[in-house]
Formats: sequence, structure tokens, C-alpha cells
Amino acid sequence: MEGEDRGIASHEVTQGRFEASSIISHANPINALPTRLMRLAALPWFEYWAGQLRTEKKSKHTIRAYTVAARDFSTTVLPGEEEIDWEQAQKIPVRVYHERANPSIGRIDAWLNGLGEMRPATINARIAAVSHLLKWLGYSVPEWVQRPARRRPLPRPLGRSEVLKVRAAALRMEDPLTHPIVTTMLDTGLRISELCNLDIDDVDHEDLSALVIGGKGEKDRTVLFTKKTTDAIGAWNPIRTMRSKLLEDEDSERALFLSSRGRRINPRSIQKLIDRLADEAEIPRARLSPHTLRHTFATGLLERGADLVTIQRLLGHASIATTRVYLEISDQTLREIYHRAQRLPELEEFEVNSEVDEKLQSEYIEAPAPSIKQD
Repeated sequence: MEGEDRGIASHEVTQGRFEASSIISHANPINALPTRLMRLAALPWFEYWAGQLRTEKKSKHTIRAYTVAARDFSTTVLPGEEEIDWEQAQKIPVRVYHERANPSIGRIDAWLNGLGEMRPATINARIAAVSHLLKWLGYSVPEWVQRPARRRPLPRPLGRSEVLKVRAAALRMEDPLTHPIVTTMLDTGLRISELCNLDIDDVDHEDLSALVIGGKGEKDRTVLFTKKTTDAIGAWNPIRTMRSKLLEDEDSERALFLSSRGRRINPRSIQKLIDRLADEAEIPRARLSPHTLRHTFATGLLERGADLVTIQRLLGHASIATTRVYLEISDQTLREIYHRAQRLPELEEFEVNSEVDEKLQSEYIEAPAPSIKQD
């Protein structure tokens, strides 16, 4: 009825310089503020969009990246508009910002033009962030917004000889964390963040498994390991017990891996440890990283006959499309081995003594792929 109070969303929002753009035409339903945002119409848009990202359990890194993209998009001005800074842009009311972000007025085009010098991966990340923002505001992402194509570089797993070097070097290192960490990562394929968050109660030595709580995307899963992992963790436990008494806080008591100061290890300290390990193993630092160990685990499973679904579950991939990249790695490895073998002289030209032969055979022993329990 005419004159009836329809709530906060029916009122004009008066916010100084944004007053002129605060009245939205309801004649065009495409540009109307979505019903779910009506109660937020007069409130600052950024606070509630950031809250939506947290509700979706986006990581801190993702939220930071999305914020950077939203900042650049929000402060992009069209001809005739006044410049605004990010502090001002964050405070724009939802109703006014909804009109400002309308893909039909050209702001997104102007913003996209400013991304031209960035790498394809960066451009894709920025577009993903603004696409999320537009969808939250009730818009469809325009068809003309195309993400640049890029070839995803294949991860380079360690070869068998390199794995032997890494394992041997881990045993020689003075830092007692090296051996259990390297063994655990090679046997489970854990992400570095998951390794840092692992608690002592998460590991079941009898079942040869560990529960990963709050992995990527806040998803829990079970990872499997071998007797070798159990032995490495068992040898580490006395040192862990001593270190846990240095601070005597709840986190130190729970954490499986602790620093020399008695704190739960963090990704940065593990990266430094891996760099020192690369030097000890005489492998270039660029060749060895925590993620390299994860790739090596996955590729090893595939080479020993594990199927993609099993590997997907063990790695914690949300989509099997992510796991499928290991098929390309396997094919690449197969081609390298074939062409390397074709360049070798005939076997009759070699005289291999029994000691060398046994060493080579032991290096290429194939272990069975781990089975995974059915739900």
C-alpha cells in the first residue's frame, strides 16, 4: 500500500557523496537488490561480504587475495566520477555498492583493462575474487569476462635415486625433526599445513593411519602410512616429550611435532628444514620442497598401480580433476625412461658384478599400493 513502511531497504540511503546513486530503479528487476541483502541495504558492504567469505570457510590467504581484488575493483573510477580510496570504498552501503558494481555500467571493463600486465595466474585469481563478489550482490558474471588460458606446469616428483638421497640425508641431519617429518610426508602425502596441525592423538600406530582434522576446505580425512613411519615417530617421541615441557601449554601437549623451543612447528620452519636437507642431500633447493614430497608420494602410488579415486581420497583433493594431473606426470615419466633406455648401449656391452646388481635391484623394489578402507 502507498505510504506503508517497507523496512530499511525502502528508504533512500544518504551517505554524502554517494547520495546521488542511492536510488535504485525497480523498473528493471535485473538491477534490483536481492531480497537476501535487503536487510543489509544501509550497512557497509565489505564487512558483510568478508563475513560471507568466512562463513564459506575460505582460508586467511584466500580472503586476503579476494580483498586485494575487491579493493582494486571498488576504487576503479569511471569518467566523471571522483576518486575514492579503499577506506571510503569499504564503507559504501550495500544498496549503493550494488549499483556501483553493476557489470552493465563499465566499471568491470575498466578494472579488467588494468590487469593486462599481470601473469595469467594472477589475473585468473583476481577475476575469481570479483566474480564471487558479483554473485554475492546478485549479478551474473558477464560472458565477456574471459579468464586467460594458461598451461598448468606439471609438478616434478623426485626420482627413485633422489628419494634414496633424501632419506639418507634425513638420517644424517642433526635436527631430530628431519627424519620423522620427511618420512611422514613421503609416506602420507600430507600438505605442509596438515603436517603442522597433526596432534599426537591423531596417529593410530596399530592401524597405521592418521586422522587429518580440518584439512584444505576444512575437510577431515584419513591418511595411511607404513611401519617405517611408525618407527620414525616412535624414535621422535622421547624428544617430543622433553620439548613439550619447555612451555607446558595445551598446544604443546597435543602437537606431534615441536620446535626446539617447545612450540608447534610452522610451515616456515619446515621449509627452512627442507632447504638444509636439500644441501645435505646435494640436491638443488629449487628441486626439493614440502610440496615436492607430496607429489612424489602421489606419483609413487600411481606407478605402483593405485587408481585415481584412491589417490584423490588419500591426498584430500576436492575434485578428481586435480588428481588427474598425475596421469600426465606418469606419462611424462614413462617417455623419459623409454628415451633414456633407447640411448643406452646393448646390455651385452656391460659387465655388472653381483654387488652392483643387488644394489640396483633393491633401489627399484616395488611396494604394494596402500589399500583404503571403505566407508
